[in-house]
Amino acid sequence: MTTKTYQLETLTCPSCVVKIQTVLKRTNGVQEVEVLFNSSRVKVSFDEAVVDPETIKKTIENLGFKVIGEK
Repeated sequence: MTTKTYQLETLTCPSCVVKIQTVLKRTNGVQEVEVLFNSSRVKVSFDEAVVDPETIKKTIENLGFKVIGEK
């Protein structure tokens, strides 16, 4: 299991949090998702044998959010 934190440019509303959580939780290989509204961060635990970090990043960006950092 791998855990990555993605820094987003900004989260503007609580419904953004729900949107990101819902889509990522449905992504094959993702085990846990925590979206931190105040710091605009998304923490994701996933199985790298099933899904890679770049796919998770692209999923977030396809929802309309800019990923500006990753650790």
